[in-house]
Amino acid sequence: MTGRTEPTLDMTSPGQWHRRHLLAIEPLSREEILTVLDVAAAMKEISQRDVKKVPALRGKTVVLLFFEPSTRTRTSFEIAAKRLSADTVSFSVSTSSVSKGETFLDTVLNIQAMAPDAIVVRHRSAGAPYFITNYIDACVINAGDGSHEHPTQALLDAMTVRERLGRLDGLKVAIVGDILHSRVARSNVFLWHKMGSEVWVCGPPTLLPPVFRQWPVRVTYRLEEALEGADVIMVLRLQLERHISLRFPSIREYFQRYGLTRERLKYAKEGVLIMHPGPMNRGIEIESEVADGPYSVILYQVANGIAVRMAVLYLLLGGATG
Repeated sequence: MTGRTEPTLDMTSPGQWHRRHLLAIEPLSREEILTVLDVAAAMKEISQRDVKKVPALRGKTVVLLFFEPSTRTRTSFEIAAKRLSADTVSFSVSTSSVSKGETFLDTVLNIQAMAPDAIVVRHRSAGAPYFITNYIDACVINAGDGSHEHPTQALLDAMTVRERLGRLDGLKVAIVGDILHSRVARSNVFLWHKMGSEVWVCGPPTLLPPVFRQWPVRVTYRLEEALEGADVIMVLRLQLERHISLRFPSIREYFQRYGLTRERLKYAKEGVLIMHPGPMNRGIEIESEVADGPYSVILYQVANGIAVRMAVLYLLLGGATG
């Protein structure tokens, strides 16, 4: 009797990757970013198979350590790990000893004692993933630290644009909305600059920190100027939970000045890509007709998130041969 053949990962050498952790986009080279995207393209094919699993990371354990609510990122990392045959442990802060007063460091040390291979961490404090690397042997992946960075989000955004437009250089990328609190904005600014594209950031003056004028971006408070000739528009979530309503007169006024509508799309290039990291506040940041319209690639971003996170896990946990 013939045994069942297990699917394998057919991949040429993914290039050079010597990093132990993925903490931010800022320190990565252009070549490292392209390595992740090339591996992610190969990983995406796995999701199109009848059996969506390969044994690349069999025997590895990935801990999901999320100190902030998350749906897309947490689920995406879990699916990514399981498709590579890794075991996953999901750490819920609300039901953990953290709620009983355990310190962040004690939590980390207890997880280290369980000998995981990788820890995916999201934390409200910028720098938390860096802090963890001083105390554990596992690979650390930053799934968002405060308002600092969210590297895998920027990578999946780049993967989506490259699939649709065929390149990452020479583009005008407009990032619109709550720049002040956005780790997504920071990661994308670094990535698109490294790739050779022009980045514009736009939002109310109270939501656009002065530091961005020192970065390789064009800053404007006029949405129409940001959208003029744009190839890609990234709409950011208005983070209302951070008492953001104190930074402008009303939600209605915000939408009137900075909401992405069908009428405002006329300023952008034909075929412009509309992106959003989610969750969306419809009717506040973006009109439903735009979010669900023909230029929107928001759901493609979600799908590509799994492939990118598979690639990151594969590269960090020893799947690469380069």
